[in-house]
Amino acid sequence: MQKKWVLKQNVDELKVKALADSLNISMPLARLLVIRGITTFFEAKKFFRPSLENLYDPFLFPEMNKAAMRIIKAIADQEKIFIYGDYDVDGACAASLMYLFLKELDADVEFYIPNRLTDGYGLAKNALDLIKSKGASLIITVDCGITGLEEAEYAKELNIDLIISDHHQPSSKLPEAYAIIDPLLPNCDYPFKYLSGAGVAFKIAQAIAKKIGKNNMPFKYLDLVAIANAADIVNLTDENRTLTQKGIELIRTNPRPGIQALIDISGLDISNLTSAQIVFSIAPRINAVGRLGEATPAIELFITNDKEEAKKYAQILENENANRRKIDEATFSQAVSLLEKSFDLERQKVIILHNDDWHAGVIGIVASRLVEKYYRPAIMLTTIDGVAKGSARSINGFNIYQALKDCEDLLLQFGGHEAAAGVSIEIGKIDELRNRLNAIADQYFNKKKLQPELEIESQLSFNEITPKFIRVLDQFSPYGPGNMKPVFLTENVIVASQPKIVGSNHLLLTLKQPKSAKVFDAIGYNLGHFIEDISKDTALDIVYSIETITKDGKNFPQFKLKDLRFSLIYSEK
Repeated sequence: MQKKWVLKQNVDELKVKALADSLNISMPLARLLVIRGITTFFEAKKFFRPSLENLYDPFLFPEMNKAAMRIIKAIADQEKIFIYGDYDVDGACAASLMYLFLKELDADVEFYIPNRLTDGYGLAKNALDLIKSKGASLIITVDCGITGLEEAEYAKELNIDLIISDHHQPSSKLPEAYAIIDPLLPNCDYPFKYLSGAGVAFKIAQAIAKKIGKNNMPFKYLDLVAIANAADIVNLTDENRTLTQKGIELIRTNPRPGIQALIDISGLDISNLTSAQIVFSIAPRINAVGRLGEATPAIELFITNDKEEAKKYAQILENENANRRKIDEATFSQAVSLLEKSFDLERQKVIILHNDDWHAGVIGIVASRLVEKYYRPAIMLTTIDGVAKGSARSINGFNIYQALKDCEDLLLQFGGHEAAAGVSIEIGKIDELRNRLNAIADQYFNKKKLQPELEIESQLSFNEITPKFIRVLDQFSPYGPGNMKPVFLTENVIVASQPKIVGSNHLLLTLKQPKSAKVFDAIGYNLGHFIEDISKDTALDIVYSIETITKDGKNFPQFKLKDLRFSLIYSEK
């Protein structure tokens, strides 16, 4: 689908000029900062040099003191503590962090990760029975629990104290737990609302460490927070930027055995690890075990100190990911076939597909791929125990959680956030849900809004891309929501040599610009279809980000093409 190019407007150019002067950087770089809300020297310093000293006080959570004291008492009295996590990357990282932290304090602690296929998401009563049978008197949830009303009540009946730590949106009624730590609670004064599940677990560890006079103790677990933050696509500004940058730094310099093994099997260079590599290479391998069955091997990978054991668990994750990809491809192919045979995409703005036999572990991925292909919100459903259960994914601007909330009377269960949600519904009500959601979408969308937009932050000429420019640009990472990788527009570039196709369908170009001696390589992933119309001396306008690649031990900038058009203003003059 053709993208609409949108150059950021309404940027205060006076602020850009003042910031460029105070930092001694170029105008395009200063523009990037102003777009991110950074307008002074001191704000820029905080952005470029995040410090752990600037982390917020964990006791700003209303019930943090109560939670920390209960956990400290459980450790002192050698009570059996269970960490109850989730089966995704964030849940696995959060559970591993909390387990390792409490283990270091000599707690009697175990972990439980629900099975996606048999337990479902969040707290499960059968799991609570099992945990009680093992003698637990305290459960700490991580990355789940905020919507577990019945389960919290059941834990109370079992005489188990329940501390819920979560980062998801609470419903109007809260579970009756011993304490709840969630930045999205209505009465929560914690200033940063975008922590991951592992981020919330870290804040609990930080609170306990402060209570016992070991303030720096939790920092050794920031590697797990960084992986969770990147994988869960949380906002990477403010506190999350600090946690993620310090965590990636820790992975690069002192990786725990499991992370080293995972990076090795992924074929990555640990010294240059990026948040994007975590998202696209590391996270799918961790997620795979939880998607297809038991997520426990992911926890075992993170908590082991044995290098050989770490390699064994990394191989399990690798094998499961390969299996997951096969199932993913088959399911996506079936979904596209069903969609194009049976649905009118001109009329239907929300895709809802159901198949009894689809694997529950991959339908979220497939929903994301359908969104990417058709640029529409998508819900993929399978059948579990006679009920349709599945995953929803949305496009920019359409709040899928709110849309589902408006259809709450049709649903057995739902939860999530603006971009993604889980949903359960009786099979007989799927058609009605489809009609209702499409009616909501009709009110929200028009044809213009259903065209994907490519946001561009700044125009750039080749002469502005200097070694200093690249050095400063590299310091904008780690990238993620709230601080996406900068996207540039350069008009009137010339193809300097015959273009090539590399890999499966990737376009490789060498580009120059009139009035500039500089030449840059560019790669356009999945843009190979353009090669029929491009040859040496073709004039293009390009939208791209800039990466640093290593050749023969030296670093070079390379453009990663987002889109291109044929230029109408070519001139050698």
